[in-house]
Amino acid sequence: MSDEEAAAEEVPAEEPAAEEPLTLDQATKEVLKNALVHDGLRRGLHECCKALDKRSAQLCILAENCEEAAYLKLVKGLCSEHEIKLIMVNDSKELGEWAGLCKLDAEGNARKVVSCSCVVVTDFGEQSAGLTLLLEHIQKGA
Repeated sequence: MSDEEAAAEEVPAEEPAAEEPLTLDQATKEVLKNALVHDGLRRGLHECCKALDKRSAQLCILAENCEEAAYLKLVKGLCSEHEIKLIMVNDSKELGEWAGLCKLDAEGNARKVVSCSCVVVTDFGEQSAGLTLLLEHIQKGA
């Protein structure tokens, strides 16, 4: 065995860097992306109200900065009536980006983001760490 081979054996393999924990926003973004891929995402008032009324919705996400008070009242009322989980997020532009209502440039940055005040998930798609975190947050809040 040469000296180079012996030196190579002594060097321990690098451990992968520990992943930082997901925030609630990152988890929500991941869940919405999975739902969009699996055709389980409804966006906008008309589609969301239809899904909420049919009771096919599993989760509703509503933007706090929605300017229309009647809109907020309707969605919150439907969620409480049909016992559908509701999560509030801060910004409608951010929710629109997470829901895929934007164009992406060559680098993958969002451009021309359309605001979205309400999103309903009818199919979560595959299990993920984000979904687990989001469901745990909902259970703690209830």
